Amino acid sequence: MAAASYTTFDTQIGTCAILWRAGRIVGTALPAGITERLADLVRRRHPGAVEAGPPPFVRTVMRDIVALLSGEPLDLMDAPLDLTGLGDFERRVYAIARGIPPGETRTYGDLARELGDVALARRVGQALGRNPFPIVVPCHRILAAGGKTGGFSAPGGIDTKFRILEIERTHGASPSLFAGGLAFAPRR
Repeated sequence: MAAASYTTFDTQIGTCAILWRAGRIVGTALPAGITERLADLVRRRHPGAVEAGPPPFVRTVMRDIVALLSGEPLDLMDAPLDLTGLGDFERRVYAIARGIPPGETRTYGDLARELGDVALARRVGQALGRNPFPIVVPCHRILAAGGKTGGFSAPGGIDTKFRILEIERTHGASPSLFAGGLAFAPRR
């Protein structure tokens, strides 16, 4: 299998990265502080990845990510993802997550119920923690029960999650308070 190519690009939340191979997105990465650290993160997750100029389909996805992170309510459903190596469960979780509109949130339990068993909530959280496509698969829109944050494994953790949700908030999410800070109440 050929090595992935990647490029970095600036967004409202900082410099992000996108990786592709054979006409599909193989990963995205959120800001990791400085660009060199982001490039190291990309190469660690995708050994052999080489920096390259993006082809037209990648430029389109980058443009849409920039617009989304600037507050435009885009869903990124047209971004072609390479799901090779992902199990059926992850594919199903990511498909459900991709259907959550900007400005709305769901809980891990909501996704588990959509999968047919609320007891799968922990597995949903684990699958989202391994999400190779943050923003395109909007794991930031998934919260724990009661509007609590849940986890966020991307660089910046919960602060990054809240920053993205705050950008999207004008499109429908309703803020609520919980012990420890701001959360977003899931819409049903």
